[in-house]
Amino acid sequence: MDNKDAKKLFFIPFNTGGHWLLLAINPIREIVYYLDSLGNDWTTYPDMKVLIDTVLQAFRAQRDIQTSRRGANSITWIKVACPQQRNQIDCGYFMLRFMRDTLALGRLKIPTDYFEEFKCAFYTKDQVDEIKEEWCQFMIELNVCS
Repeated sequence: MDNKDAKKLFFIPFNTGGHWLLLAINPIREIVYYLDSLGNDWTTYPDMKVLIDTVLQAFRAQRDIQTSRRGANSITWIKVACPQQRNQIDCGYFMLRFMRDTLALGRLKIPTDYFEEFKCAFYTKDQVDEIKEEWCQFMIELNVCS
């Protein structure tokens, strides 16, 4: 990776052991955007935070990026106020929708109050069905189901 990668987000769908959430990471700027359709804070999943912080610190070391002792813990976690699920089963679809919305807009950062174009308290059944349909089409096109 080089400086042009400072303008890239890397998406990590993360399963906490029963719940999907999305992390969008800019490793150069050491920013982690945290999108959880249950509204939990990242401190709810301490193992996840330790893992991601460790990966970013290893990335920093591999790139031989020098930081002051104070800057060693300079990874910024941003909780994004995103649409919330109203059941206990749609978290995977919400995670996919968050990723799709970000890619569709071509944004390099995610606002703390989600994207104005997609801002809502929760996704409607039609919006969830839309991402289910897109996912099915994608899988069919990859010929995964045959």
